[in-house]
Amino acid sequence: MANLEFSFESRKTSLTRMRKEEFDFLIIGGGITGAATARDAASRGLSVALVEERDFAWGTSSRSSKLIHGGLRYLENMEFHLVFEALAERARLLKQSPLVRPLRFYMPLYKTDRHGRGLLGMGLWLYDFLSFFKTPGIHRFLSRKKILKAIPWLNEEGLKGSFSYFDASMWDDLITIETLRSANQMGAAIVNYTKALSPIKKENQIVGFTVRDLENPNSDPISVYAKKVIVCTGPWTDLVGETLSPGWKKWLTPSKGIHLVFDLKKLPVPGAVVMSNPKDGRITFVIPRPDLGSGILIVGTTDGVTNDDPAKTEINSADIDYLMDLLTIYFPKAHLQKEDILNAYVGVRPLVNPHLMKSDGNGVSLQKVSREHYIANGPHGSVIVAGGKYTTHRTMAEEIIDFALQDFKTEGTLCKSNTKAPVNPKGLEEEILKAKEEAKNKGWFMPDSLWEHYGAESLDVARIHYNRITLMDNPEDKSPEGFPMLGAQLRFAIRNHMVVHLEDFYLRRLPLFLSRKDAGLPFSEKLAEVWAEERGLSQFEAKKEVERLKIEIEKRREWMKRLIN
Repeated sequence: MANLEFSFESRKTSLTRMRKEEFDFLIIGGGITGAATARDAASRGLSVALVEERDFAWGTSSRSSKLIHGGLRYLENMEFHLVFEALAERARLLKQSPLVRPLRFYMPLYKTDRHGRGLLGMGLWLYDFLSFFKTPGIHRFLSRKKILKAIPWLNEEGLKGSFSYFDASMWDDLITIETLRSANQMGAAIVNYTKALSPIKKENQIVGFTVRDLENPNSDPISVYAKKVIVCTGPWTDLVGETLSPGWKKWLTPSKGIHLVFDLKKLPVPGAVVMSNPKDGRITFVIPRPDLGSGILIVGTTDGVTNDDPAKTEINSADIDYLMDLLTIYFPKAHLQKEDILNAYVGVRPLVNPHLMKSDGNGVSLQKVSREHYIANGPHGSVIVAGGKYTTHRTMAEEIIDFALQDFKTEGTLCKSNTKAPVNPKGLEEEILKAKEEAKNKGWFMPDSLWEHYGAESLDVARIHYNRITLMDNPEDKSPEGFPMLGAQLRFAIRNHMVVHLEDFYLRRLPLFLSRKDAGLPFSEKLAEVWAEERGLSQFEAKKEVERLKIEIEKRREWMKRLIN
């Protein structure tokens, strides 16, 4: 039973199915790993249910550096197969999704650097070769004069020149959403704001989970039955592990990473810049994103062990100082100050300690698939996944389902994974060109930012915008820079991206919060009216939703009051 829409209404349908059906797989976790795993299983004709306690991509999956890359650092360890796989996936994503775009990287070389021009040049030739030269541009070396012309803010002391090469940028939140949407269209039952409570056991095997719909907190828990439960909860893996087995011992070593966000006008670099910290050698990026809002600059990331609750991990002064000091070293002429920080976000990487896993007595037999992710047989017949990277989420999901099917009892022959097709065919270039022609014939103004965000579905957004004369859908209303059809974009997101709350839209469907000093709050009341109308709710509910949004933004901006203001 495929749902062609991915909305609040289809969420209700999925919850009804969970009450009635037994599934082949129940996936806990709605980040990119859970999303890709659900899509892979559904592509094989298997029945799938997925539950996410918060909104999709709420955690690590919306707090990345927003890059799709081949893993240049793996070449140093001669892990060529990892680079080859990642570069193949990069090429596929660049071809199929408007959310993934080519991005030039600059790697300045200084006299004090650990690696010289010769070694780095060989590495970049190998990087291009492993992609079969299917790259937006072959690497090249720029003289000192040329790199300073391209990036005049660079530190000139000891500068010898710079390499340039290509990888890609992406919009992480929406890649997760589109992957879930595709799984839903293949027949998966998918819900957000639904908490996994406790496993259901039969003969010492987990045969499902009780879950609760957090949008109806007074309703009875739902018993969701499945032949296999797959845990894809990232940094929350140990918390879920404790529900699977009372004696669970932790096997994650979580790592905290923060990113700073600036207005792109403060440092308008023409491409990403690779920075190496002279103290610890860690690689950090300056990443221009002119496609997000009116243009932002993302700087990150840090790396530090954290024992905090992943939902409560905080940004501290040491995190900010680490990145600000590095910016001062590389871009002294930009004169960036803490007061220039537009925003910041913190994520937790679910890093696994293999030694702990093998010796902790959890009953876990580990299969190390790569340095990036791990798949394990968990307690009572469950499957546990940790780690992973965005670039290879599709191939990782294929490995997860292959692993889960090893002892799977089913009738007939199982189909192979079928996920190489585009997640959303409306993102293909030929579809976008046809849509642009139709928009031109209708006389609709369609800015580039719309096509980059929605592909050919921009027509659906424009249709809502031009066919309605209410609230923020009125073409005469002024939308914020970078968000040309804000009311229509919200309506589209509610109908197609399962927006439940206004914060989902602000934080994970559009970069409203990320790219604006005011976090988009001046538009919240009008947008809440649009939200209430779409959901069939009262103005009283709309006011409550604005308050909920303000509380969430206050939490996200708490560090700013504490450390800067």
